[in-house]
Amino acid sequence: MKITKLGHCCLLIEESRLKILTDPGMFSTSQNEMKSIDVILVTHEHQDHLHMDSLKAVLRNNLKAKVITNRGVGKLLEKEGIGYELLEDKQGKTISGILLEGFGEKHATIYQDFGQVVNTGYRIASRFFYPGDAFYNPGKPVEILALPVAGPWLKLEEAIDYATLLKPKVCFSVHDGMLKFIGPTHKVLHTFLPTVGIEFRDAVKDIELVF
Repeated sequence: MKITKLGHCCLLIEESRLKILTDPGMFSTSQNEMKSIDVILVTHEHQDHLHMDSLKAVLRNNLKAKVITNRGVGKLLEKEGIGYELLEDKQGKTISGILLEGFGEKHATIYQDFGQVVNTGYRIASRFFYPGDAFYNPGKPVEILALPVAGPWLKLEEAIDYATLLKPKVCFSVHDGMLKFIGPTHKVLHTFLPTVGIEFRDAVKDIELVF
């Protein structure tokens, strides 16, 4: 599996011959020019995860790409005339021999009900888990974790505790597009995650990670 971090939570995941793009949001633009995308996974409707102009650009360049998401995002896509397939909590779908699974229902709390939307995390090929904006435990083994590390809905302490709970072999940071400097955050993760047996890999914009 090869994962290229395009920025924030926009990832290009290549598994076998399948190319999956996650969350084409407002913190990255390189996805707009990409070709040969098979699947676009959208975890929820906030603009740092779903920028409609970006999604439309991706679809123009990838006419056969399938958008897979939840009912909350689906309502917005319907208004734009964009087709999609549902994949929600505890549901599975196999595409080109690769199993995609959905987990979770709600975005993590920001404050009271502010910004509360449907959020679906996605597990890919029984190896990789990207939870979107939530610390949801899929209840299945996670080898590779995309770990949210910053934002109005989390503390870094919670991120470390979440990784410790899931016990992946390796993780890398996502949801960090609002950070001016990522170094201090990475330093904390490099300090503590190895003590519980988790390898942490630096993930900055346009870096490729091979697993």
